[in-house]
Amino acid sequence: MKEDINLTKRLLEQFLVVAEEEHFGRAAERLHMSQPPLSQSIQRLERGLGARLFERGPGGVSLTPAGEVFAVDARRLLDAQSAVIERVRRVASGLEGDVRVGYVTVLSHHYLPALLRAAAEELPGLRVHLHQDTPADIAEMVRSGALDLGFLRDPSNLSAEIVSEAFAVERIAAALPHDHRLAGADVIDLAELRDEDFVLPAPGALPALAQQVRLACHDAGFIPRARAEADDLTGLYSYVASGLCVSLLPERLRDFPVPGLAFVPLRDESPLLETVVVAIRRPSADAAVLRLLDLITRRVTD
Repeated sequence: MKEDINLTKRLLEQFLVVAEEEHFGRAAERLHMSQPPLSQSIQRLERGLGARLFERGPGGVSLTPAGEVFAVDARRLLDAQSAVIERVRRVASGLEGDVRVGYVTVLSHHYLPALLRAAAEELPGLRVHLHQDTPADIAEMVRSGALDLGFLRDPSNLSAEIVSEAFAVERIAAALPHDHRLAGADVIDLAELRDEDFVLPAPGALPALAQQVRLACHDAGFIPRARAEADDLTGLYSYVASGLCVSLLPERLRDFPVPGLAFVPLRDESPLLETVVVAIRRPSADAAVLRLLDLITRRVTD
């Protein structure tokens, strides 16, 4: 009569060691146990399977045809168990799994390629899924859990449920039409733009940048004359490229080629002429998200 049998890792290992040693005594020594309990374990295994696995003889044991088949499957079972355990550990440690990352369009040219390249090199088991959207939508999707990680340039007005971590600081430069009188200059003073028409960041959509531009111009001795406003950086540089006005924009936008647009560094040393790029996440971010954030800090800010 068959017994119920639990094919534990230990039992499978015992069977395979006996099969390799072809001797219960030597197998027991390898397993650091006495021979009688090992013999009893193999007998219970045979009763549970309803098949004799070993031919016993005075000089040792040998596998029966059923035992040879079971040896192959036992090794596969052990390998599968080890693979499952290792995979769970890798996922728990952030070495494998899926991470959903949101970003605004103009961050895609510099930071995202570097992040994806670094992740492929250091975390090849991690799959990064990208989603482009507006800053407000990315922040909401991170808060709700629809995204695991988000990249923004303007971290204002974030929910208290979101953790924000700065990973890069960029200078703000003068964005000018390519045929502007100052477009070919190596560097200019912000005050040189006092008589220009500006496209300004909309305070409701880009509050931090809007305040920076206003205060930086105030420190330079003038109030920027607004010709238009835009809700995002794409709209700002599009207005400038049209030739209708100038603006102040993060100089990294030079990586985002736009015909008709020139960037000129500003000589002014004001801290208002710096903008912060942040990664946002939920407080309970898993290990994979934290590993990506570590990569950003170490390799993506160059």
